[in-house]
Amino acid sequence: MPKRDDPSVPSHAAVPRTAIVFCQVLELEIAHFASNADHIVRIVPMEQGLHNEPNKLRQRVQSALDEIENETDAETIVLGYGICSRGTQGVRTDRCQLVIPRAHDCITLLLGDRKRYAEYVTRHPGTYWYSPGWIKHHLPPGPHRYDVMSREYRDKYGDDNAEFLLATERQWYATYDRATYVEVDGIGVGHEHIRLTQECAQWLGWRFDRQSGDPRLLRQLVLGPWDPEHFVTVQPGQTIRLTGDERVIEAL
Repeated sequence: MPKRDDPSVPSHAAVPRTAIVFCQVLELEIAHFASNADHIVRIVPMEQGLHNEPNKLRQRVQSALDEIENETDAETIVLGYGICSRGTQGVRTDRCQLVIPRAHDCITLLLGDRKRYAEYVTRHPGTYWYSPGWIKHHLPPGPHRYDVMSREYRDKYGDDNAEFLLATERQWYATYDRATYVEVDGIGVGHEHIRLTQECAQWLGWRFDRQSGDPRLLRQLVLGPWDPEHFVTVQPGQTIRLTGDERVIEAL
């Protein structure tokens, strides 16, 4: 756990009063680094899966930003999100500075480097990522998900329609060929989640891989300072947009 007298942790004077809005798949990691951070005035987890509905994600995040500005003395609001299907594009603040990592999604934060993430998915484009947070807050592809969806479809739609929907689910699985587990060392369940990912990969006929997470980006996200190489600092009234290059996002 980081301590306030740890030289790797910025002093209180160096870090503004901060609120964090983040996807709950990063719940364990955010809680770990925020546990002794007295500059944090509010932590707001958002439900997993909002990236599948970008407009809803944008609305929910914007509402959280507005509440923080109205109800706290925060000076900075940090987003534990990437561009996330462009769901964070367009959010803005009126009073606080907004800090957003240069990331497409949460996997960059777990791996600790957007270049590492880009290189991995270039080599392995059919990768489905598993992590402690994904496993806790989402039913990942595998036998348990298939059983749950099968029961749900049959109860709601009957056997014939269920078979059609399950066939569609299997087609979705076929777009992937690798289950990769990533965990920041010392944060998460560990062997139980690795075993589950291996079982899912075997059931699906995918390859299994394990990547060690790097805590640097998550530590900086929570504790600062937010260097421009890895984070965009957005001033009140500004927002962000996707750049289409290695910067990922920029303020405008």
